[in-house]
Amino acid sequence: MPGALGPPPHCGASGPIGPQILSVEERPLGRGAARVPVVGLGTWARLEAAAAHGAVQPLVDGALDAGLTVFDSSPMYGQAEELLAGALTERRAGAVIATKIWTERPEQGRRQLQRAIAWFGSVELMQIHNLVAWRAHLPMLEAARDDGRIGLIGATHYQEGALDELEVVMRTGRVDAIQIPYNPHQRVVEDRILPLAAELGLGVLVMRPLGSGPLVQRAPDPAALAPLRPFGVTTWAQALVKWGLSDERCSVSIPATSNPARISENAAAGADPWFGPDERALVSRLAGRA
Repeated sequence: MPGALGPPPHCGASGPIGPQILSVEERPLGRGAARVPVVGLGTWARLEAAAAHGAVQPLVDGALDAGLTVFDSSPMYGQAEELLAGALTERRAGAVIATKIWTERPEQGRRQLQRAIAWFGSVELMQIHNLVAWRAHLPMLEAARDDGRIGLIGATHYQEGALDELEVVMRTGRVDAIQIPYNPHQRVVEDRILPLAAELGLGVLVMRPLGSGPLVQRAPDPAALAPLRPFGVTTWAQALVKWGLSDERCSVSIPATSNPARISENAAAGADPWFGPDERALVSRLAGRA
């Protein structure tokens, strides 16, 4: 469960400090929360796909072996929570579970919480998915935090039109972390949400770090990534993950994959040195053509 920690590390160097890629960096998942690796594993539409090929166990083991201990899930994701719990088994203590409540009905929310606790024993971060009925669910989650069933409370949304409501939730002082989309094609959170998260000391989970559609499907020519090689970047996916994490206000990025071979690629994007303004601008320009 979360513990005391120091301030987040600096992540905005203007240039490389060396070509060697170190282990995945850790940052706090909110003020006073435990430090977690800055790259995790998203499970939206991925664990069930992995299950169809018998790859759930290799995927989860591969993530843990690479130091990617944060696993994000939700009741919305079909069997993802159950598949994740089944794959963790004796390695559960080495994982950080970030799952969600996703329902309009408080009684169903209680059942979702109870089910997650039954699967995982406890939940390090329980989030309100897409702010659905957040006023009804917050008292239940606060009680669960008080009695030790969960560690932190979070709120998520994927739509830019919901950011005003997310800001209201953040300002209540009743959540510890938020989850938002952030990539070179989705930057509106830079205006108010990321500054407010920093002001309030909230953890920030980055969903959709690879974007969707053209951003992830049409990578630039590999030669265009040459200036990023001193930062340990050799692929477009790494460039996108590192672009988001080079904003020091972000705690953890959760790219989703069903392919165990992608784990080491994602992990390499979570190590110092970080992009400075020039490198982030380069990735943004390349994304404009992607």
